[in-house]
Amino acid sequence: MTKLIEAKNAVIQFLKENIGGSNIKVIQLEKVNDNWNAKAEVYEDDSFLKAMDYPPKKTRSFYSVQLDENLETISFERSDEKPEDDAL
Repeated sequence: MTKLIEAKNAVIQFLKENIGGSNIKVIQLEKVNDNWNAKAEVYEDDSFLKAMDYPPKKTRSFYSVQLDENLETISFERSDEKPEDDAL
């Protein structure tokens, strides 16, 4: 398996284990020096609706994830907006 596919799978696995979202898609992945930078689209339960005890509804979120050369996650953050199309 290529490193690119391994990095993609590592990002998906990390988000599944730590965010708990569904339908996770890596929409951008690039190698910068020895690290990997990824953007992922994740569908999550709407926390507001869940807190109000309403029926669940999925909302789309975007996450940035950075992996080191060993494909270990070294940082991640949620972003409120979709990455620019020209960056893909």
